[in-house]
Amino acid sequence: MGTYLIWVGLLAICSLAFCQECQQELLENVDFPGTDITSVYSPDVEHCQQLCTQHHACLFFTFIRADWTRDNRHFYCYLKTTPTGQPNVQTPLLGVTSGFSLKSCSPNSQPCLSQVYPNVDFLGADYRTLFTADHEECQRVCTQDPACQFFTFVNGLFTPEKIRYKCHLKFSWTVPRTPIVEAKTGVASGFSHKIQMSQQLNTACQAVKLFSNTDIPGSDIQMLPAASAEHCQALCSAHPRCNYFSFVSNSFNCHLKSNPNEMVTKAKDGVTSGMPARFCQLDNSWVKLAHEDIDFRGSDIRFELMDDADTCQRTCTEDASCQFYTYAKENFFDPVYRRRCYLKRVITMPAPPKVNRLANVVSGFTLKNCV
Repeated sequence: MGTYLIWVGLLAICSLAFCQECQQELLENVDFPGTDITSVYSPDVEHCQQLCTQHHACLFFTFIRADWTRDNRHFYCYLKTTPTGQPNVQTPLLGVTSGFSLKSCSPNSQPCLSQVYPNVDFLGADYRTLFTADHEECQRVCTQDPACQFFTFVNGLFTPEKIRYKCHLKFSWTVPRTPIVEAKTGVASGFSHKIQMSQQLNTACQAVKLFSNTDIPGSDIQMLPAASAEHCQALCSAHPRCNYFSFVSNSFNCHLKSNPNEMVTKAKDGVTSGMPARFCQLDNSWVKLAHEDIDFRGSDIRFELMDDADTCQRTCTEDASCQFYTYAKENFFDPVYRRRCYLKRVITMPAPPKVNRLANVVSGFTLKNCV
C-alpha cells in the first residue's frame, strides 16, 4: 500500500507533459490520427509546435501543410493528447507533418517568430491599416506598435489596385485569460506574481478611475471572464479597440466596449465600469490578491497536494509555465479534491484566427520577442 501511495503522489507531481523526454524532431508526411483536443490555424509546423507547447493539455500534434491536396484544409494545426503521452497510431500521409510538444525542452514562453509567409493571408483580427512601401516596413510598424502581434501586407501586384501596399495590423491576446470564472465555496484562486498583464512601461498611471454601480450599455466588442474590475480593466487596456468596459460582479463577465464617439453611463447595482490605461503602467497589485470562493475552472497543467492556498500561489509563481491557479481548501464539499493545488495556463503567443492562401500578399509576426 505504501509503494502504491508513493506512485500516486509521483504521478500527481510529475504529469505526463513534464515527465516526457524532450522530442524536438518533426516527422514529415506522418500523421498522428485521432485523439484531437482542438484544431487551430498556423502558418507553418514550427508555429503549430509552439502552440502545442503552450496549450495546457497538448502533448503532440499534426499540421496540414500548404501542399495538402486531399481537400481544402490547409494550415490546420491539430492539437492532441493521450494518457500515455504518445500517439496511439502513426501512419504515412502526404501533406502533413507531425511532432511533439516542447514542454519538456525548457521552451521560451515568448518565442521569436521571424519567418514571413509570401502568398499567405492572416485573415481577420485587424485593428489598424496604413500604407507602407513593402512588407519589411509593415513588419517594422507592427513591431513598434504595442498592440500589434501579426500583420498582412498587400503588395504592388494585388488586385484590386486601390488597396495595393496596404499594411493590416492585427491583434491577438498576449495576456493570460482565465477561460471560466465562477463562484464556488471552499476554493481560492489567483495569479502568478510574475504574470505580465500589460506592456512594461516606465510611467505609472495616475489614479485610474473606476465607476462603482455604473454600467455603460451597448458597444460591446467582446465579453471575457474576469475575477475583478481591476482584472477587467487590464484586459481592456491590452486590447487596442477597447475604449471602456463594464464588469458584472455576480457573473464575472467583463464587457469590452468600443465607441470612440460617446460614452453614456447608467446607474446599475453590481456593475463597475471604467476606461483603459494607455501608455502608462497600471497598478497590478490586484494580481497578488487571492480570490476567495472563486474558481478559475479549466486549463489545468497538473495538480499537487498542498497545505494551504499561500503555498499554492508560491508554487504557481515559481513555476515558469503557471499563469494562474485554484486551490481546494479543507472545507471543500468533496473530500477527494481537498488540498489540491491546480496549476493552470493558456496560450499567449501570437496566433492568427485564420490562415488562407492568397496571391500577392505577405504575412508575418511582430519581432518584439526577437531582440
